[in-house]
Amino acid sequence: MQLYDTARREVVAFEPGPLVTMYSCGITPYDAAHLGHAAVYVYFDMLQRVLQDLGHETRCVRNVTDVDDDILRKARELGVHYLDLAAEEMARFDAEMALLNLLPVWSEPRATSAISEILSLIGVALERGFAYESGGSVYFDVASFGGFGEVSGFDRTRMLELAAEHGGKPEDPAKRNPLDFVLWQPSLPDEPAWESRWGPGRPGWHIECSALVLRELGETIDIHGGGRDLVFPHHECETAQSESVTGQPFVRLWFHVGLVGLDGTKMSKSLGNLVFVGDLCKEWDPAAVRLALLAHHYRGDWDWRTDEDMPAAAARLALWRAASEGDGSAGLDAVRDALGSDLDTPAAMAVLDAEASAGRSVAVGAGLLGIVL
Repeated sequence: MQLYDTARREVVAFEPGPLVTMYSCGITPYDAAHLGHAAVYVYFDMLQRVLQDLGHETRCVRNVTDVDDDILRKARELGVHYLDLAAEEMARFDAEMALLNLLPVWSEPRATSAISEILSLIGVALERGFAYESGGSVYFDVASFGGFGEVSGFDRTRMLELAAEHGGKPEDPAKRNPLDFVLWQPSLPDEPAWESRWGPGRPGWHIECSALVLRELGETIDIHGGGRDLVFPHHECETAQSESVTGQPFVRLWFHVGLVGLDGTKMSKSLGNLVFVGDLCKEWDPAAVRLALLAHHYRGDWDWRTDEDMPAAAARLALWRAASEGDGSAGLDAVRDALGSDLDTPAAMAVLDAEASAGRSVAVGAGLLGIVL
Protein backbone atom coordinates (compact mmCIF):
# COMPACT_ATOMS: atom_id res chain seq x y z
CA MET A 1 0.00 0.00 0.00
CA GLN A 2 1.19 3.51 -0.83
CA LEU A 3 0.32 6.42 1.49
CA TYR A 4 1.39 10.03 1.82
CA ASP A 5 3.45 10.68 4.95
CA THR A 6 3.18 14.26 6.18
CA ALA A 7 6.58 14.20 7.89
CA ARG A 8 8.42 12.91 4.81
CA ARG A 9 6.24 15.02 2.51
CA GLU A 10 5.89 12.27 -0.09
CA VAL A 11 3.94 9.14 -0.95
CA VAL A 12 5.79 6.16 0.53
CA ALA A 13 5.41 2.41 0.70
CA PHE A 14 3.50 1.52 3.86
CA GLU A 15 4.42 -2.01 4.89
CA PRO A 16 3.20 -2.72 8.43
CA GLY A 17 3.21 -6.01 10.29
CA PRO A 18 0.15 -8.20 10.87
CA LEU A 19 -1.18 -5.76 13.51
CA VAL A 20 -1.53 -2.09 12.49
CA THR A 21 -1.75 0.38 15.37
CA MET A 22 -3.59 3.62 14.59
CA TYR A 23 -4.48 6.74 16.57
CA SER A 24 -6.96 9.32 15.35
CA CYS A 25 -7.37 12.59 17.23
CA GLY A 26 -11.01 12.72 18.28
CA ILE A 27 -13.47 15.47 19.04
CA THR A 28 -13.81 17.91 21.90
CA PRO A 29 -17.45 17.14 22.72
CA TYR A 30 -19.06 20.52 23.22
CA ASP A 31 -21.15 20.69 20.03
CA ALA A 32 -22.45 18.45 17.24
CA ALA A 33 -20.12 16.82 14.71
CA HIS A 34 -19.79 18.72 11.45
CA LEU A 35 -18.65 17.52 8.04
CA GLY A 36 -15.03 18.45 8.72
CA HIS A 37 -15.00 16.00 11.63
CA ALA A 38 -16.86 13.38 9.63
CA ALA A 39 -14.36 13.54 6.77
CA VAL A 40 -11.48 12.73 9.14
CA TYR A 41 -13.21 9.77 10.74
CA VAL A 42 -14.58 8.40 7.47
CA TYR A 43 -11.08 8.37 5.99
CA PHE A 44 -9.60 6.69 9.05
CA ASP A 45 -12.42 4.18 8.65
CA MET A 46 -11.37 3.69 5.03
CA LEU A 47 -7.80 3.03 6.17
CA GLN A 48 -9.06 0.33 8.51
CA ARG A 49 -11.20 -1.24 5.79
CA VAL A 50 -8.38 -1.34 3.23
CA LEU A 51 -5.86 -2.71 5.72
CA GLN A 52 -8.29 -5.37 6.89
CA ASP A 53 -8.99 -6.30 3.26
CA LEU A 54 -5.23 -6.77 2.87
CA GLY A 55 -5.28 -9.21 5.79
CA HIS A 56 -4.10 -6.99 8.64
CA GLU A 57 -5.63 -6.66 12.07
CA THR A 58 -6.23 -3.00 12.93
CA ARG A 59 -6.22 -1.46 16.37
CA CYS A 60 -7.57 2.09 16.05
CA VAL A 61 -7.80 4.41 19.06
CA ARG A 62 -9.80 7.66 18.88
CA ASN A 63 -9.56 9.89 21.94
CA VAL A 64 -12.13 12.21 23.47
CA THR A 65 -10.84 15.58 24.71
CA ASP A 66 -13.29 15.98 27.57
CA VAL A 67 -11.34 18.69 29.41
CA ASP A 68 -9.88 21.74 27.66
CA ASP A 69 -10.54 25.45 27.19
CA ASP A 70 -13.35 25.00 24.65
CA ILE A 71 -15.50 22.51 26.54
CA LEU A 72 -15.03 24.35 29.84
CA ARG A 73 -16.03 27.64 28.23
CA LYS A 74 -19.15 26.11 26.62
CA ALA A 75 -20.17 24.38 29.88
CA ARG A 76 -19.78 27.71 31.68
CA GLU A 77 -22.00 29.44 29.10
CA LEU A 78 -24.69 26.75 29.39
CA GLY A 79 -24.46 26.48 33.17
CA VAL A 80 -23.89 22.72 33.09
CA HIS A 81 -21.17 20.39 34.36
CA TYR A 82 -18.51 19.88 31.69
CA LEU A 83 -18.72 16.08 31.92
CA ASP A 84 -22.49 16.17 31.47
CA LEU A 85 -21.99 18.25 28.34
CA ALA A 86 -19.36 15.77 27.12
CA ALA A 87 -21.63 12.78 27.73
CA GLU A 88 -24.52 14.35 25.82
CA GLU A 89 -22.39 15.32 22.84
CA MET A 90 -20.56 11.99 22.72
CA ALA A 91 -23.86 10.12 22.56
CA ARG A 92 -24.89 12.28 19.61
CA PHE A 93 -21.48 11.85 17.95
CA ASP A 94 -21.53 8.06 18.27
CA ALA A 95 -25.03 7.87 16.80
CA GLU A 96 -24.07 10.03 13.82
CA MET A 97 -20.87 8.11 13.11
CA ALA A 98 -22.91 4.88 13.21
CA LEU A 99 -25.18 6.36 10.52
CA LEU A 100 -22.07 6.81 8.35
CA ASN A 101 -21.26 3.11 8.89
CA LEU A 102 -17.93 3.58 10.66
CA LEU A 103 -16.27 0.44 11.95
CA PRO A 104 -15.98 0.37 15.74
CA VAL A 105 -12.73 1.79 17.10
CA TRP A 106 -10.64 -0.44 19.34
CA SER A 107 -10.94 2.05 22.17
CA GLU A 108 -12.22 5.59 22.70
CA PRO A 109 -10.50 6.83 25.87
CA ARG A 110 -11.19 10.17 27.51
CA ALA A 111 -8.51 12.66 28.46
CA THR A 112 -9.76 12.65 32.05
CA SER A 113 -9.06 8.91 32.24
CA ALA A 114 -5.33 9.52 31.78
CA ILE A 115 -4.48 12.07 34.47
CA SER A 116 -2.10 9.70 36.27
CA GLU A 117 -0.30 8.86 33.01
CA ILE A 118 -0.14 12.56 32.14
CA LEU A 119 1.41 13.40 35.49
CA SER A 120 3.98 10.63 35.06
CA LEU A 121 4.94 11.85 31.57
CA ILE A 122 5.37 15.41 32.78
CA GLY A 123 7.48 14.21 35.69
CA VAL A 124 9.85 12.31 33.40
CA ALA A 125 10.11 15.28 31.01
CA LEU A 126 11.09 17.50 33.94
CA GLU A 127 13.60 15.02 35.32
CA ARG A 128 15.30 14.68 31.92
CA GLY A 129 15.54 18.41 31.34
CA PHE A 130 12.92 18.68 28.60
CA ALA A 131 10.49 20.75 30.68
CA TYR A 132 10.55 23.48 33.31
CA GLU A 133 8.29 25.09 35.89
CA SER A 134 7.44 28.76 35.56
CA GLY A 135 4.64 31.00 36.78
CA GLY A 136 2.70 28.11 38.30
CA SER A 137 2.70 26.08 35.06
CA VAL A 138 4.94 23.43 33.55
CA TYR A 139 6.18 24.05 30.00
CA PHE A 140 7.93 21.89 27.43
CA ASP A 141 11.25 23.41 26.37
CA VAL A 142 11.27 23.11 22.55
CA ALA A 143 14.95 24.12 22.40
CA SER A 144 15.79 20.89 24.23
CA PHE A 145 14.36 18.74 21.42
CA GLY A 146 16.43 18.90 18.26
CA GLY A 147 13.72 17.48 16.01
CA PHE A 148 11.13 20.16 16.74
CA GLY A 149 9.61 21.24 13.42
CA GLU A 150 10.36 18.05 11.49
CA VAL A 151 6.77 16.78 11.38
CA SER A 152 5.34 19.98 9.90
CA GLY A 153 8.40 21.29 8.08
CA PHE A 154 7.35 24.84 9.00
CA ASP A 155 9.81 27.62 9.74
CA ARG A 156 9.78 29.53 13.01
CA THR A 157 7.67 32.40 11.65
CA ARG A 158 4.92 30.06 10.49
CA MET A 159 5.04 28.08 13.73
CA LEU A 160 4.61 31.27 15.76
CA GLU A 161 1.63 32.28 13.62
CA LEU A 162 -0.07 28.92 14.10
CA ALA A 163 0.74 28.76 17.82
CA ALA A 164 -1.01 32.11 18.30
CA GLU A 165 -3.95 31.00 16.15
CA HIS A 166 -4.46 27.80 18.15
CA GLY A 167 -4.26 29.25 21.65
CA GLY A 168 -0.57 28.57 22.25
CA LYS A 169 -0.02 32.08 23.68
CA PRO A 170 3.46 32.86 22.31
CA GLU A 171 3.33 36.13 24.24
CA ASP A 172 3.15 34.33 27.63
CA PRO A 173 5.89 36.01 29.75
CA ALA A 174 6.41 32.84 31.80
CA LYS A 175 7.88 31.06 28.77
CA ARG A 176 11.57 30.87 27.94
CA ASN A 177 10.72 30.56 24.25
CA PRO A 178 7.47 31.73 22.60
CA LEU A 179 7.07 28.26 21.05
CA ASP A 180 7.27 26.43 24.39
CA PHE A 181 3.94 24.83 25.21
CA VAL A 182 2.00 24.07 28.38
CA LEU A 183 2.09 20.60 29.89
CA TRP A 184 0.32 21.49 33.16
CA GLN A 185 -1.49 24.67 34.16
CA PRO A 186 -3.35 26.05 37.18
CA SER A 187 -7.14 25.79 36.92
CA LEU A 188 -9.42 28.78 37.24
CA PRO A 189 -11.69 28.78 40.32
CA ASP A 190 -14.65 27.29 38.41
CA GLU A 191 -12.61 24.72 36.47
CA PRO A 192 -11.81 21.09 37.36
CA ALA A 193 -8.48 20.57 39.07
CA TRP A 194 -6.33 17.57 39.92
CA GLU A 195 -3.61 17.45 42.53
CA SER A 196 -0.03 17.38 41.32
CA ARG A 197 3.41 18.11 42.75
CA TRP A 198 3.28 21.43 40.86
CA GLY A 199 0.01 22.38 42.50
CA PRO A 200 -3.64 21.72 41.62
CA GLY A 201 -4.44 22.19 37.96
CA ARG A 202 -5.23 20.53 34.67
CA PRO A 203 -3.31 19.26 31.64
CA GLY A 204 -2.42 21.26 28.55
CA TRP A 205 -3.87 20.33 25.18
CA HIS A 206 -1.09 18.20 23.68
CA ILE A 207 -0.06 15.98 26.58
CA GLU A 208 -3.28 13.95 26.71
CA CYS A 209 -2.69 12.34 23.31
CA SER A 210 0.88 11.33 24.13
CA ALA A 211 -0.31 9.76 27.37
CA LEU A 212 -3.17 7.91 25.66
CA VAL A 213 -1.03 6.66 22.76
CA LEU A 214 1.56 5.28 25.17
CA ARG A 215 -1.06 3.70 27.41
CA GLU A 216 -3.25 2.21 24.68
CA LEU A 217 -0.81 1.35 21.88
CA GLY A 218 2.81 1.64 23.01
CA GLU A 219 5.86 3.81 22.37
CA THR A 220 5.84 3.62 18.56
CA ILE A 221 2.67 3.36 16.47
CA ASP A 222 2.10 2.77 12.78
CA ILE A 223 -0.31 5.58 11.86
CA HIS A 224 -1.30 8.79 13.63
CA GLY A 225 -3.20 11.73 12.30
CA GLY A 226 -6.32 13.82 12.01
CA GLY A 227 -7.28 16.98 10.21
CA ARG A 228 -4.56 18.94 8.43
CA ASP A 229 -4.97 21.77 10.95
CA LEU A 230 -3.54 19.51 13.67
CA VAL A 231 -0.10 19.11 12.05
CA PHE A 232 1.06 22.17 13.98
CA PRO A 233 1.01 22.71 16.84
CA HIS A 234 -0.70 19.57 18.08
CA HIS A 235 1.14 16.75 16.34
CA GLU A 236 4.48 18.54 16.35
CA CYS A 237 4.21 18.98 20.11
CA GLU A 238 3.00 15.43 20.66
CA THR A 239 6.06 14.10 18.86
CA ALA A 240 8.47 16.26 20.83
CA GLN A 241 7.14 15.34 24.26
CA SER A 242 6.67 11.64 23.42
CA GLU A 243 10.09 11.04 21.91
CA SER A 244 11.78 13.06 24.66
CA VAL A 245 10.33 10.76 27.29
CA THR A 246 10.60 7.38 25.50
CA GLY A 247 13.71 7.89 23.36
CA GLN A 248 11.89 6.00 20.58
CA PRO A 249 10.31 7.11 17.28
CA PHE A 250 6.72 8.10 17.98
CA VAL A 251 4.94 7.54 14.64
CA ARG A 252 5.88 5.59 11.52
CA LEU A 253 3.47 7.43 9.20
CA TRP A 254 1.53 10.68 9.65
CA PHE A 255 -1.88 10.69 7.93
CA HIS A 256 -3.64 14.04 7.58
CA VAL A 257 -6.99 14.82 6.00
CA GLY A 258 -7.71 18.04 4.10
CA LEU A 259 -10.04 20.69 5.46
CA VAL A 260 -13.68 21.01 4.43
CA GLY A 261 -14.84 24.54 3.74
CA LEU A 262 -18.12 26.32 3.22
CA ASP A 263 -18.30 29.34 0.92
CA GLY A 264 -14.52 29.44 0.69
CA THR A 265 -13.82 29.35 4.44
CA LYS A 266 -12.78 26.37 6.59
CA MET A 267 -15.67 24.94 8.61
CA SER A 268 -15.10 25.61 12.30
CA LYS A 269 -17.14 25.89 15.44
CA SER A 270 -15.60 29.25 16.23
CA LEU A 271 -16.85 30.70 12.91
CA GLY A 272 -20.22 28.96 13.05
CA ASN A 273 -20.14 28.09 9.32
CA LEU A 274 -21.05 24.47 9.83
CA VAL A 275 -22.96 21.71 8.08
CA PHE A 276 -23.94 19.01 10.55
CA VAL A 277 -23.94 15.29 9.84
CA GLY A 278 -27.16 14.77 11.79
CA ASP A 279 -29.02 17.38 9.77
CA LEU A 280 -27.89 15.90 6.43
CA CYS A 281 -28.87 12.38 7.47
CA LYS A 282 -32.42 13.57 8.21
CA GLU A 283 -32.84 14.62 4.58
CA TRP A 284 -30.61 12.16 2.72
CA ASP A 285 -29.68 8.48 2.89
CA PRO A 286 -26.63 8.32 5.23
CA ALA A 287 -24.89 6.13 2.64
CA ALA A 288 -25.15 9.05 0.21
CA VAL A 289 -23.63 11.37 2.81
CA ARG A 290 -20.69 8.98 3.13
CA LEU A 291 -20.33 8.85 -0.66
CA ALA A 292 -20.38 12.65 -0.85
CA LEU A 293 -17.36 12.75 1.46
CA LEU A 294 -15.49 9.95 -0.31
CA ALA A 295 -15.93 11.70 -3.66
CA HIS A 296 -13.02 13.95 -2.62
CA HIS A 297 -9.45 12.73 -2.19
CA TYR A 298 -8.58 12.70 1.50
CA ARG A 299 -5.52 14.96 1.20
CA GLY A 300 -7.09 17.92 -0.56
CA ASP A 301 -8.99 20.84 0.91
CA TRP A 302 -12.42 21.26 -0.66
CA ASP A 303 -15.60 23.28 -0.40
CA TRP A 304 -18.93 21.69 0.52
CA ARG A 305 -21.93 22.51 -1.65
CA THR A 306 -25.06 20.76 -0.43
CA ASP A 307 -27.01 21.53 -3.62
CA GLU A 308 -24.31 19.83 -5.72
CA ASP A 309 -22.60 17.24 -3.50
CA MET A 310 -25.71 15.53 -2.15
CA PRO A 311 -27.73 15.15 -5.39
CA ALA A 312 -24.63 13.74 -7.13
CA ALA A 313 -24.01 11.28 -4.28
CA ALA A 314 -27.66 10.21 -4.17
CA ALA A 315 -27.64 9.60 -7.93
CA ARG A 316 -24.46 7.55 -7.65
CA LEU A 317 -25.95 5.44 -4.85
CA ALA A 318 -29.09 4.81 -6.93
CA LEU A 319 -26.97 3.79 -9.93
CA TRP A 320 -24.96 1.32 -7.91
CA ARG A 321 -28.05 -0.17 -6.29
CA ALA A 322 -29.81 -0.59 -9.62
CA ALA A 323 -26.99 -2.65 -11.17
CA SER A 324 -27.64 -6.35 -10.62
CA GLU A 325 -25.77 -8.51 -13.14
CA GLY A 326 -23.14 -10.92 -11.85
CA ASP A 327 -21.84 -11.82 -8.40
CA GLY A 328 -21.18 -8.26 -7.23
CA SER A 329 -17.43 -8.28 -7.78
CA ALA A 330 -17.35 -6.15 -10.93
CA GLY A 331 -14.36 -3.82 -10.91
CA LEU A 332 -13.09 -5.16 -7.59
CA ASP A 333 -9.42 -5.53 -8.59
CA ALA A 334 -9.32 -1.99 -9.98
CA VAL A 335 -11.00 -0.66 -6.84
CA ARG A 336 -8.36 -2.34 -4.70
CA ASP A 337 -5.61 -0.89 -6.88
CA ALA A 338 -7.04 2.62 -6.51
CA LEU A 339 -7.41 2.35 -2.75
CA GLY A 340 -3.89 0.96 -2.44
CA SER A 341 -2.57 4.00 -4.30
CA ASP A 342 -2.74 6.65 -1.57
CA LEU A 343 -6.35 5.80 -0.73
CA ASP A 344 -7.71 7.19 -4.00
CA THR A 345 -11.44 6.93 -3.31
CA PRO A 346 -12.50 9.13 -6.28
CA ALA A 347 -10.71 6.75 -8.67
CA ALA A 348 -12.26 3.73 -6.97
CA MET A 349 -15.72 5.26 -7.26
CA ALA A 350 -15.19 6.06 -10.95
CA VAL A 351 -14.47 2.36 -11.54
CA LEU A 352 -17.71 1.37 -9.85
CA ASP A 353 -19.63 4.02 -11.78
CA ALA A 354 -18.45 2.54 -15.07
CA GLU A 355 -19.29 -1.02 -14.05
CA ALA A 356 -22.70 -0.10 -12.67
CA SER A 357 -23.51 1.93 -15.77
CA ALA A 358 -22.99 -1.30 -17.73
CA GLY A 359 -25.46 -3.03 -15.41
CA ARG A 360 -22.89 -5.07 -13.51
CA SER A 361 -23.33 -5.39 -9.75
CA VAL A 362 -20.66 -3.58 -7.71
CA ALA A 363 -21.77 -4.69 -4.24
CA VAL A 364 -18.41 -6.06 -3.14
CA GLY A 365 -16.41 -3.01 -4.25
CA ALA A 366 -18.98 -0.72 -2.71
CA GLY A 367 -18.65 -2.69 0.52
CA LEU A 368 -14.93 -1.91 0.53
CA LEU A 369 -15.96 1.74 0.59
CA GLY A 370 -18.30 1.09 3.51
CA ILE A 371 -21.43 1.29 1.36
CA VAL A 372 -24.09 -1.39 1.72
CA LEU A 373 -26.14 -1.78 -1.47
